[in-house]
Amino acid sequence: MNGICYNNTKTTLPNWVEDLHVSQPYGYAYETNTHFVHIYGKKELFIISVGLTVTEKKNETLINWVEKTFGAENIKSLKIEVGHTISGVWRPSLYYNDDIFDGLKIEGHEKYSSQQGLKILIQRLDELLLYIEPSENGLKSYSHKSRELILLACTEVENHWGALLKRAAINPQNGKSFTTNDYVRVNGACHLKDFSVKLRNYPNINVFSPFDNWSASNPTQSLAWYDAYNKTKHDRDLNFSLATLLNCIYAVTANIVMCCVRFGPFNLFNGDGMLSAYLNENFDINVINCDITTFYIPRIELPPDTRNDLLVYDCYRSKHNKNWVINDLIL
Repeated sequence: MNGICYNNTKTTLPNWVEDLHVSQPYGYAYETNTHFVHIYGKKELFIISVGLTVTEKKNETLINWVEKTFGAENIKSLKIEVGHTISGVWRPSLYYNDDIFDGLKIEGHEKYSSQQGLKILIQRLDELLLYIEPSENGLKSYSHKSRELILLACTEVENHWGALLKRAAINPQNGKSFTTNDYVRVNGACHLKDFSVKLRNYPNINVFSPFDNWSASNPTQSLAWYDAYNKTKHDRDLNFSLATLLNCIYAVTANIVMCCVRFGPFNLFNGDGMLSAYLNENFDINVINCDITTFYIPRIELPPDTRNDLLVYDCYRSKHNKNWVINDLIL
């Protein structure tokens, strides 16, 4: 079952505020045997608002219905079949913990281990920032402590990449161990470029998008912070000056992105543990330039007594969501 996505330009729901389409500018729709289904979506982290699910009995085409009811514009077909996910790769609509675990086929221990590793990295970065101000000159500074952090952070990001390659049943090209020629395969399929991170307490510093320039044609050097790690790891005397505070920040934010890619951003930033406290004290996360055709849209199973008129309800809390069908990760 393929669905469609579009921009909402009007609100026609009875007894609802007239500007719902302003706060919920995206729409995702499909049809069941008897009804049309529309789910609203926000721009903030591209949250899909399953609590704002709209149904109505079919009496025309799906396209006509979304144009008439929601003022649908820029209509596109979804690339992921409704009710399907891709193993190990988070996309919007997976919000609740049980939905993330079920939809991504992940285990609690791998999420916990990754979050513990991220917590250590953020603590180490916070310690560096006690002594070095991330000003234009401070970002260029380097030391044994910053080298230690970039080695730790890049080792951890390699672990994330390797976990995704193994999930996709990819073996090292050289037959021994993974290299950036292998790692770069996760970039596009796992949507690494969708995320950006900002240091909350330093508004004058640019946003960090650690994977923006990653290229399969130059998989090591196109990641300047990773190239710095590689060089200072193998020849500290010659490349010590590359272990800068700036490269440390890039490497730590790369790990934040990878945790978001694998487990979603909501539990990271909205949890009740120390990791969420550290993240919210130091960072803002954003999802940018996102291809909404790649989102996971829940498939619902309506009961036989579903009303025929235009109805808004919460499909998740009503337990109408069918179990996710998990597609293999293909890189």
